[in-house]
Amino acid sequence: MAAAAAASLGRAAGLGLVTAAGGRRLLRCGPGAALRERGTGTLLGGAAPCWAGGAAERCLSRGISSDQRPKRPLTAYLRFVMDNRSAFREKNPGVSNLELIKKLAGAWKELPASQKQVYEEAKKIDWKRYGEQMAAYKAQLTPAQAAALKEERRKQLAKRRSIRAKRELSLLGKPKRARTGFNIFLSENYQESEGISPVAKMKKLFDAWQKLSPSQKQPYVQLAQDDKVRYETEMKSWEAKMIKLGREDLVRSTKQRLKKKPDETATKAGTAKASSGGNKAKLKSEE
Repeated sequence: MAAAAAASLGRAAGLGLVTAAGGRRLLRCGPGAALRERGTGTLLGGAAPCWAGGAAERCLSRGISSDQRPKRPLTAYLRFVMDNRSAFREKNPGVSNLELIKKLAGAWKELPASQKQVYEEAKKIDWKRYGEQMAAYKAQLTPAQAAALKEERRKQLAKRRSIRAKRELSLLGKPKRARTGFNIFLSENYQESEGISPVAKMKKLFDAWQKLSPSQKQPYVQLAQDDKVRYETEMKSWEAKMIKLGREDLVRSTKQRLKKKPDETATKAGTAKASSGGNKAKLKSEE
């Protein structure tokens, strides 16, 4: 009875309760997932283990995770790096990871086409397998699961784009934003404050800031104003540099101008209309 209920629940969640030879009860979590014998934990094949019992409930409640999504195959170059990294490390024990990668990149560039073809063929085979795995993975998803994973993927890509953009701005030397009075107060007192967690510390310092009188806050406010002047000065210099480099897309004033343009156009149109109306009234009165 319990087994039937578990099987029904498993099917509803896109999972399968499998009966192996000898009546062993196993739980499969998605196509190609691992099978383990209940009670023994013996791995019978696949990956991402999830078996009947304590882990089964977690698997059922979790549903399909993007962690189960087939991994994209490596490029031919990355395959070469993975195959040769250890050997290059042994030959160059004192170099940094960055220098090691440069050496591997140089070796790949000089590698004969016939040897590169070996890695290219391996990549093609893995891409074919990846396509089959992706088809099986997508076929098991309910519309709700597919939509959820699509949204998760969208957020992951957006996060990566944001990280890349911040890294680029850092490499280009964009000035740090001006700090507020509270930010300065926070940085000066954070290490000394007591709290069971960073959140507790933040709350305690925020409450302390709120209790400060205007005269006590004034030094921090003045420091914030000075920092704002510093930021504006450095930004003007940095933006001029970006324009010389052809990166007008990073210049703040350009963005502001683009945002204000529709409003300015509407204002001019309104002014012209009012002026036209006034002229018409004047002509009418003269008649």
